[in-house]
Order: sequence, then C-alpha cells, then structure tokens
Amino acid sequence: MRTVDIIRKKRNGEELTKAELSHLIEGYCRGDIPDYQAAAWAMAVYFQGQTARETAILTELMAHSGDTLDLSDIPGIKVDKHSTGGVGDKTTLIIAPLVAAAGVPVAKMSGRGLGHTGGTIDKLEAIPGLRTELSRDAFMKQVREIGLAVMGQSGNMTPADKQLYALRDVTATVESVPLIASSIMSKKIAAGADRIVLDVKVGSGAFMKKAEAAEELASAMVAIGEQVGRHTSAIISDMDQPLGQAIGNALEVEEAIRTLRGEGPADLTALCLELAAQMIVLGGKANTASEAKRMLETLLQDGSALAKLREMVAVQGGDPAVTETPQAVLPQAATRTEVVADADGVIQSIDAEQLGSAAMHMGAGRATKTDAIDYAAGIIMLRKVGDRVAAGETIALLCHNKSHAEAEQAVALAAAAYRIGEQVIEARPLVLSIVTSEGIRRLDPKGDA
Repeated sequence: MRTVDIIRKKRNGEELTKAELSHLIEGYCRGDIPDYQAAAWAMAVYFQGQTARETAILTELMAHSGDTLDLSDIPGIKVDKHSTGGVGDKTTLIIAPLVAAAGVPVAKMSGRGLGHTGGTIDKLEAIPGLRTELSRDAFMKQVREIGLAVMGQSGNMTPADKQLYALRDVTATVESVPLIASSIMSKKIAAGADRIVLDVKVGSGAFMKKAEAAEELASAMVAIGEQVGRHTSAIISDMDQPLGQAIGNALEVEEAIRTLRGEGPADLTALCLELAAQMIVLGGKANTASEAKRMLETLLQDGSALAKLREMVAVQGGDPAVTETPQAVLPQAATRTEVVADADGVIQSIDAEQLGSAAMHMGAGRATKTDAIDYAAGIIMLRKVGDRVAAGETIALLCHNKSHAEAEQAVALAAAAYRIGEQVIEARPLVLSIVTSEGIRRLDPKGDA
C-alpha cells in the first residue's frame, strides 16, 4: 500500500477504507510517513471532506492510539459532557455534581485552559488544597464510592490526535469539520464514557461564529457517536456574550456554588439544566428532558447537588467550607477597578472574546502553557445585553492584583467590548438547537448566530 495512492484517492473525493486510514494514522505516528504527506492528506480532507464512515474510523484510530480509560467496573451508564469552550463557561462545575446527585456516575477528565480563561482544572485548583492529579485507581475508587470525580488529563491519551492537531495548526487545515469532530470525539471515547453530551458554542466568544457551522459540527460528532456505539446528543448554545456574570477561576467557582444553591444567573442555570437533562436521559434516569429538568430542579432546591460538590471537594483534599462560605475560602483580589458605560442607552452587544482577553490581561488565563494563573483575577459583569445603562454607570468590575497602569489597559479592553445604542434588544434563546441521531430541532426560528 503506497501513501501517495491514498492521498490521490482522497484528493479525488473517494472514500478511504479502514486499512488505508490505518496505514496513514499509524504510519504517521510511528514516523514512517513524513509531515508533508500527512499534510497533503489533511488538505485533501479539508477540500473533499469525509464520509461519516471515514470520520468514525479516523476517530477510533485516534482514540485507541494511546492510553484509554476503562470505566466498565463502575456500575451504571457513564455519561460525559464536553463543551467546545467559551468565555465564562463554568458549566462542568455545576453539571457534574448535579448529574451525580441524580444517580448518574460522572467520571470526568478535564483540561487546563490556554487563552481567555482557565479550564475546569484551573477553576477547581482555585479551591485551596484540592487535588486534581489522581491515580487511575484512586479516580475509579472515588467514582464507585461517591459517584463523582474530576481529574486532570493524564497519561498518553490520543497521541495521534495531538500529532495531527499540531500538523493541522501549521498547515491551515484546522477548520475542517470532519477533522475537528474526530479530534473532539477521540478524546471522549478514550476517556471511557458510555454516552456523550456535547455543548457546541456559537457566537463572538466561540470557535464557531455561525449557527449553521455549529450544527454541521454537532451533527458530525453525533454521527460518530452512533457509529462507534456511544449514543451522543448535542446542544447548540449562544456565546455572543459571556455565560453568567463571572469570568475568572475563583470568581467562577463562587458563581457555580451560588448556582448549585439555586441562586445563580438565569442564563447559566438554564443552560446547565438543559445539558444536565440530556445527560440524565442518556443515563437512563428519565424518559424525557422535561421529566429530567423537574428532577434536577428538585436536587438544586433541596441542596443535594451542592452536597455532592462538597463531598467531592472533601475527598479530593479541598476545603469543603468553600460550599458554605466561598468568599472566605477562595483567593480574593486586592483591587476592584470599575468599568463604566461611555454613553446612555441599551447594551447592544458584548464581545465575549474581547472581554475574555481583558480577563487574561489581568492574569485569569494563560498566553502560553507555562504561564502562571492568578486564581483571584477576573471580571464581574454587572450589566448584560439588553440592559439599559446611563453614561458613567458601572457595568463591570475588574478584580486583580495588578498595578494601576496595567489595570488601565485591561479597563480599556473591557470597555471596548461593550457596544451601547438606542435599539431595544429582545432576549434571544440561549439554547438555539438540539442535535440528536434523529436530526436537528431548532429552538431559534432565525437559526442564525
């Protein structure tokens, strides 16, 4: 089998066989196939696409290219959740204990952040003493005993994906839906879940800027899940403005705790209930999403979900008092600097990406993998899209440990993220559509991000 023949076949738009894809992926990982041939194949996929079968085969090859997690010893249906990422997205901190409290075991491997804000692991490590580096045995034991564990990604999982992504990053082939879908799903499959729920973000603060593109990606991932025997559903959610009110690690932990008390922002609570409901249905604990939501609302109201988070924090060495008095336990910034409205009017839009950049400037995120994070740093949004404001009114607070000069740069970034005008803005749905193996159900009649 010659690599050049496989490249030519894909260049001509033909479907590759499992043997041909195995030759490519395994050969590239061994170093037998050079970068230039792998890049030629990736570019051919970029222009010609892949069939659902090809994409599923590629996903499984990458998923099994390194270590995998076997969760079969844990009773029940294990359901995992993945978000494509967004500014202020602290949903895992809420959904994981909420779903575990409903009786669906959650064995979650999460990553660190690079860019606007920290990842789930960075947020958890804002809790003093909490360990996220667990041995696999300790991780499995914890899930069996309390139904919930969240740890950092470890071992040599999906090395083929890491190699291919690094290649795509420097060959202008990142923006290929089949390759993005395979990359995401390979990691979920390697992590061992039986079922998968995806939160695909769309808007200014997301990788996908248009709902149509987000639906295409979600449909591709749902199809992969069905092909490899992992039932998958996806929610397309709006990220045209940050989720909730908090951006930054300790601030987001505090907001997650308020949400688990039933006191969280409406948008964050609604999205968490929608995602958790999908997980409960896939986990076999409810027949419909509406039934699942009623169950989940009860778990928020009676304190069960918050108690589950407290239990996880304690087992992983953190201070469980964080769930009762988060401000006393979590690191607090020395300074809060006001961001004020530059005009009278209604907030027309908030550039989530730019606000995330302001938070990163304060130390809430990393520009490079080796950067240290200031867990206390971040932004509290006091006003959001559709709110009427007066010139000079405080619309956000920057929490930081920076100098006055450094803070002024971040204030300018944050202020520029807000666009104020006279038009009255109607509230738009947070959840735009739901994608399952049965198709796409749109909740926003415009269907446009």
